[in-house]
Amino acid sequence: MKGHELKSVLGAVLLMFCGLAQAQSNVTLYGVVDGGLLYTSKTLDTVTGQNAGKTFAMNDSGLTSSLFGLKGTEDLGGGLKMNFQLESGIDIANGGFSDSNGNFFGRQAWVALDGNFGTFTAGLQYSPFFIALVESDPRGFTQFGSGLVNLIGNVGGTSAFTSNAVSYTSPNIGGFMGEALIALGGEAGNFQAGRQYSASLTYQGAALMVNASIFDGNSGGTAQTPIPTTVAFEGRTLGVGYNFGPVTARASFVNYKVAGSFNSDVFGAGVDGYVLPQLDISGGVWVTSDRNHTANHSLMVALGTQYFLSKATSLYAQVGVVNNDGAMNTGLSVAPFSALHGASGTTTGVGIGMKHTF
Repeated sequence: MKGHELKSVLGAVLLMFCGLAQAQSNVTLYGVVDGGLLYTSKTLDTVTGQNAGKTFAMNDSGLTSSLFGLKGTEDLGGGLKMNFQLESGIDIANGGFSDSNGNFFGRQAWVALDGNFGTFTAGLQYSPFFIALVESDPRGFTQFGSGLVNLIGNVGGTSAFTSNAVSYTSPNIGGFMGEALIALGGEAGNFQAGRQYSASLTYQGAALMVNASIFDGNSGGTAQTPIPTTVAFEGRTLGVGYNFGPVTARASFVNYKVAGSFNSDVFGAGVDGYVLPQLDISGGVWVTSDRNHTANHSLMVALGTQYFLSKATSLYAQVGVVNNDGAMNTGLSVAPFSALHGASGTTTGVGIGMKHTF
């Protein structure tokens, strides 16, 4: 074989291997392990509605959910990619499921096609409404003392774990991004059962973030899970965030109009920032009022610190106070379940723990 022919063959082989390399999937195993202790001065007795006394217990997922998952991407060429994510919650106290609705990959299980046109996603996924709430929460929707307590307390896992869903996310156009989702209930002969839809619009500038989102869902459908994910409710939110160097301030308004229950307005605001490279401090205030009966209202205040021993491992401490008036039953923590709803009057809670990500 002549020299120029050998070069041509080698060039063809290299091109072939380059093409194969581009088509290879990049798969990542990731997770969070979080556990600690929680004390609350009051505990709601869900049968009598009265105070059942103090609680002191191990707290799985004290700051963020313990979980593991797989995510991957395949470059299809021409700016087109296929992405997927499978995610399961775990309870480190007993090794069972937690924040996962009793399913193996009950947090996220979706496949997506991503390109210059935007992203189409199909499967179990977070709704645009849920994502907007996370973006505008001063404590990042932590499990203790954040807007997540209000969401789960009102509608369970609805809008967080959205089954049978398809969504579209637009590309970033001048700082604006839009997202729309519809979830099909899957019940034969009844298209309205379990049907959910959500949409959001977000502006992200150099320092300023503004978002608005809606959610509307019906009960029923085929997605029957231990933690309800098809509670009939209408949700509306408007949020804003501004970055002042190492400190970010956020505020939001959320309305939860739950069928046969509260019609709650929640006003939240707070700050999050690093006072040292390894020390993060966040705090927030949430005021909840029932539109149907204004005598039902609550005030929740929370402060948290997280000290990073490394990029992956941190220690944290949190303290919160909630005061409930009328029939309002705002709690302090998503886990354990006994702390999700609070007793009448003032309750104080303290949590400590450690978290590792991989």
